[in-house]
Amino acid sequence: MSGHVSGKLTTEPTRRRLTERQADTVRRLTDAAVDEVREAGYEGLTVRNVAKRAGVAPATAYTYFASKNHLITEVFWRRLSALPPVTGDVVAVLREIALLVSDEPELAAACTTAMLGTDPDVRELRVRIGLAIRRRLEEALGDGADPKVVGALELAYAGALVHAGMGYTSYARMADRLAEMAELILPDS
Repeated sequence: MSGHVSGKLTTEPTRRRLTERQADTVRRLTDAAVDEVREAGYEGLTVRNVAKRAGVAPATAYTYFASKNHLITEVFWRRLSALPPVTGDVVAVLREIALLVSDEPELAAACTTAMLGTDPDVRELRVRIGLAIRRRLEEALGDGADPKVVGALELAYAGALVHAGMGYTSYARMADRLAEMAELILPDS
């Protein structure tokens, strides 16, 4: 989550606000995590290997990320947070969220697995991610969005994410399936 509070604070991760130097360390770690997942896959990913790749001591990495699930969920959160403001309809919003990591199958699978983690930092990020997705859907639906419709769209997205994570469909195909779901839920769109 990006938020400029003063000249020294630049980013608010799950655990605390960061100085610019600390934010750079977190950025290096999240970038290294993506590279590590590309090479080793989720199963081969360790915070220790990510730290080495980022040129950071393992103890420093663990200062920012409690687990590999926390680290990978942070990667997804940062990509979601970086999306431009909503300008399209619900189908466009669902498509852009579904395609956040679709061009990187290893990362996409890692994100699905990581976001199901139970550690407190992952739970906190999962709440932030859910709220951000809900907000984007509500903005796309406009004023007076029916909460039941928003809820149905959220469930469609979550189900599609798990479906793709289980290997039943590709993440790219997931975007098309979500568009189909949105058309069923919102027949007037």
